Amino acid sequence: MLKIENLTVRIAGRLLLEDANLSLPSGTRAGLVGKNGCGKTTLFKVLLGEHPSETGDVSIPKSWQIGQVAQEAPGTEDSLLEIVLAADKERAELLSEAETASDPDRIAAIYERLDDIDAYTAESRAASILAGLGFSEQDQQAPASSFSGGWRMRVALAAVLFSEPDLLLLDEPTNYLDLEGTLWLENYLSRYPGTVLVISHDRDLLNVAVDSIIHFENRHIQFFKGNFDTFEHNRELQRELASKTREKLEKQIAHMQGFVDRFKAKASKARQAQSKIKAIAKIKLPAMLEEEGTRPFHFPAPEKIVASPAIKLENVRCGYAKDAPVLHNLDLRIDSDDRIALLGSNGNGKSTFAKLLAGRLPHVDGNVVMAPKLQVAMFAQHQMDDLHPDQTPVDHVRKLMAKAPESIVRSRTAQMGLDHERMNTLTAKLSGGEKARLLLGLCTFHGPDILILDEPTNHLDMGAREALVHAINEFRGAVILVSHDRHLIDATTERLWIVRDGTVSPYEEDLATYRKEVLQTGRKRKDQLVAAPEPEPASPPAPQQLDYDERRELSERRRKLAPLKQKISEKEYKIQKLDEDISKLDSALLEPGLYENNPDKAARISKMRASAEKQKDLLEEEWLSLSDEYEAGLVAKPA
Repeated sequence: MLKIENLTVRIAGRLLLEDANLSLPSGTRAGLVGKNGCGKTTLFKVLLGEHPSETGDVSIPKSWQIGQVAQEAPGTEDSLLEIVLAADKERAELLSEAETASDPDRIAAIYERLDDIDAYTAESRAASILAGLGFSEQDQQAPASSFSGGWRMRVALAAVLFSEPDLLLLDEPTNYLDLEGTLWLENYLSRYPGTVLVISHDRDLLNVAVDSIIHFENRHIQFFKGNFDTFEHNRELQRELASKTREKLEKQIAHMQGFVDRFKAKASKARQAQSKIKAIAKIKLPAMLEEEGTRPFHFPAPEKIVASPAIKLENVRCGYAKDAPVLHNLDLRIDSDDRIALLGSNGNGKSTFAKLLAGRLPHVDGNVVMAPKLQVAMFAQHQMDDLHPDQTPVDHVRKLMAKAPESIVRSRTAQMGLDHERMNTLTAKLSGGEKARLLLGLCTFHGPDILILDEPTNHLDMGAREALVHAINEFRGAVILVSHDRHLIDATTERLWIVRDGTVSPYEEDLATYRKEVLQTGRKRKDQLVAAPEPEPASPPAPQQLDYDERRELSERRRKLAPLKQKISEKEYKIQKLDEDISKLDSALLEPGLYENNPDKAARISKMRASAEKQKDLLEEEWLSLSDEYEAGLVAKPA
């Protein structure tokens, strides 16, 4: 059990938690909710021993391992699969020790422990997690350095999930995921065997993946059993009860105070008046529960609604190179009042399609017809890097209103949801949510006809997400939305388009059906990874006299296949080491009188020998598969 008693925490002098208490049974999956800056992430740091508490105690079982996503994403030359496998430190250490151990008892103990932690299926389990988070089999063998920061954060998430800590701490884990990765993570967490604490503003994740909610408010934390919808319902009941109780007590106080005011000067009523005063002092009004008040978003409407279709695509191809289009056969139309959500895994072309619509990527072929004077605004998270860190939000807005009075400039900045203090704060010191507000305000400043939103909810808390829902629904133009937040999609869009197989087409089902499809695809992929069929052996190249060009071509193929050859050599080395270990175990089993004098030891060594044989069989299967792949690569000629 995780237990927090009378915990008081400050950061930079600001009181975040005061006498907070919490008892969390083992195996609980809890979502932490509350306004940004209320102390959720700081509590994680306290649990990890990275931030001191002013008073109070935190009790975590000593045997528990605590895991969190690494602050810095891996960027080494190790493959993604190697990075994830290395996260299970015990397995890595045991395998390393097995290569040098000579004592039969120790070897037996090593293999017994490897068997206990299911070490022989580690590669398939790691590959399954990476696949669920959007990495193909080819990606998993590539070095981490070849991926961008967002994708590396997925690798860091995969690593901590693979290590299966007793206490798993996740802080906004969906910020770097697409919808498909989010759906997979929801399903994974809902079956996680340990204790989970997840900070999230994703309503659907908190409804699917957790069984309880920890709410941060007024420097205290309160535990609610059930998912987020249940918490929200119970919270509203609490608020209504507190309001009614307070109203009743306030009337009681007013009645008694009226008596005091009328009769305190009369000697005959003085004693009664004093009694009423003491009674009033003893009444404690229940605290008014905070309303999740949030500043609204405001997207200016276009000056005049354009005629439909606003955009029409006719057999369009687009991409970053003329001879290698990302998307093709695009035959679509977007009307002036459309609300469309784009589905599809990252890498399928959603961002490419959005850039095409925004006019930031020219088409290679076909016709793109746009309504006259059409204005398209696009919001994407990476655009926050374009904000000037040494300028304030007012400075950014002033550039768009050079001739406007200062009061008007500040009024427009306030409409973005930034108060007087924050609009005068350097952008570098704004929170992620405040930067998103500023960028959304700048993108939509001139009242676009079409608004393209690419993951707009990252860094927004629950209240801000609801405010965004209202702003989108009130916006008079068309909206194209890419988001991993299903609640936002459900609440603001009317049509679904899917980006896959190199094109974009209408998706006629609903999000619930799409979720089932994604999870079914994930399960099929996992089954294939766990029990991949052995490939048909390829015929080796027939001996023949090769000319210069053929020798050069074969040499080039061997060069490209060098990493595969290295893996084959590694498997051969591991098989050789296992043969040596099995030989040592056989020698131990030949010890005179072993079975009569120490049957438990004999049974343990026999079990370890069987376990080593099992691992050797798996390695030999992998070696054979890799060897076949290598031979096939030598035979195949480039297209």
